Amino acid sequence: MNDTPGWASPGSAPSDGPGPGAPADRPVGPDQPAPADRPGAEPTSPGTKWSKEQPPPGQWSAPTGPAAPGRTPPPPPPGPGWGTPPTGPPGGGWGGPGGGYGGYGAPGGHGGWGGGWGGPPPAAKPGVIPLRPLGVGEILDGAVSTMRTYWRTVLGISLTVAVLTEVVVVLLRGLVLDDSGTAVLNDPDATLSELGDALADTTISSGVVFLISLIGTVLATALLTTVTSRAVLGRPVTTGEAWRDARSQVLKLFGLILLLLLIVAGLLTAGMTPGLIITATAGGEAGVALSALGFMAGGIVAIWLWVRFSLASPALMLEKQGIKKAMARSVKLVRGSWWRIFGIQLLATVIANVVASIVVIPFTFLAAALGGDGISGFLEGTGDLGWTFLLVSGIGSVIGSMITFPITAGVTVLLYIDQRIRREALDLELTRAAGTRGPGASGAVPGS
Repeated sequence: MNDTPGWASPGSAPSDGPGPGAPADRPVGPDQPAPADRPGAEPTSPGTKWSKEQPPPGQWSAPTGPAAPGRTPPPPPPGPGWGTPPTGPPGGGWGGPGGGYGGYGAPGGHGGWGGGWGGPPPAAKPGVIPLRPLGVGEILDGAVSTMRTYWRTVLGISLTVAVLTEVVVVLLRGLVLDDSGTAVLNDPDATLSELGDALADTTISSGVVFLISLIGTVLATALLTTVTSRAVLGRPVTTGEAWRDARSQVLKLFGLILLLLLIVAGLLTAGMTPGLIITATAGGEAGVALSALGFMAGGIVAIWLWVRFSLASPALMLEKQGIKKAMARSVKLVRGSWWRIFGIQLLATVIANVVASIVVIPFTFLAAALGGDGISGFLEGTGDLGWTFLLVSGIGSVIGSMITFPITAGVTVLLYIDQRIRREALDLELTRAAGTRGPGASGAVPGS
């Protein structure tokens, strides 16, 4: 046993012989001289085994067995939160049914040291989300809460952008673009030259429509990013304020999205190129199969990169970064959380498009029914897309865009904020910016 002063175990029995490390030639008989650290010829007992340099009585728990004659156990430490000392089993000991070191624990306490610990306080929630790491449901609920709380601004932006975009698309398709290529592509008797011309016309028409839609998506994303970032702090923002805050970054945002689209197109083309070369030179099913395999491989890589750069848009808008730095910031924030971000983004996209389809599909069939060739001609691809069809289907597209714009933009911004809270403790900065009183505070900033 170690008899060093200050380290002896209270209540332990004295040694009856030499310790494990004692020399073999050390005298152990009755005539053995007393060690320097023992009180001469006094008889040893459990009481005298205590060192002279023990801590004050209040810092150690007394043995829980029968007290030694003339010795009163010290009282438990005073103050709330320490629990009630347990009685302990007969014969002494350090533990007790209450748990905790020294028998001072109480059931329900933190680590067995009392029952006053009730868990961490709730996070501050000045706006649509609590300022702490978010779950999937909280991110989706935050996007919907932004629409519900600031519906005038959110729906105003979405409606304006959707109407302007759809008006341009309808005018282009009705006056400039030629949709006759669709009928040629569905004609089994068409010549190779006619199919090539029809495919080129259809590609140009689809590309122009996609470019106009892309511009509208960029504008909506830029403005709604600002609105969502203010909603996190509980601060409303008007459409004019959102535009003044976002307009300096709109061109950069357009360049960022265009660059990402070019990367995706390049990957798909690179994957299909070997198969296309084999098909053009040797023909056969091998080239077609290789093209399909290359397209799938390029698509997988494109999805992987798209998720890695998915937070570049809010980083560019909220941090006022350039395109290259915004992409680097997104890679840093997504690292280690790729599958989580991919799943949340996919879930939000599916939900938004399902809800939008509930509105768009009925309008499309209504437009086909009001058109010249009816629903059957529309389903067979031989119907004439006249002005009636374009106007009615355009109304459905506007309503669908009013739903998809806020959800997709809101989820992306909240994912960006969530990742920064997890990686960079952004919640502390947001709490100070919101002017809340700390954990548990909620509500909008006074005077906002």
